Amino acid sequence: MDTIKQAGNYVSDKVQGATSQASKEANKETAKDSNASIGTRAEAGVDALKDKSQQHGHEASAEANKQAATH
Repeated sequence: MDTIKQAGNYVSDKVQGATSQASKEANKETAKDSNASIGTRAEAGVDALKDKSQQHGHEASAEANKQAATH
């Protein structure tokens, strides 16, 4: 039963990681947009960094769950 739970957690973490990556890319584009205000661009840059951190966290968690499910 733990293997099934770990596999589910793996899938969930992979989806959350992909979502964070998409958000990061969108924020990066906003940060580069010369038509956006300085405040908007700065906020998007900070948000992109947060998204990147979350993405790495989800990817690490997914790998841990993958390893737990296979052992």
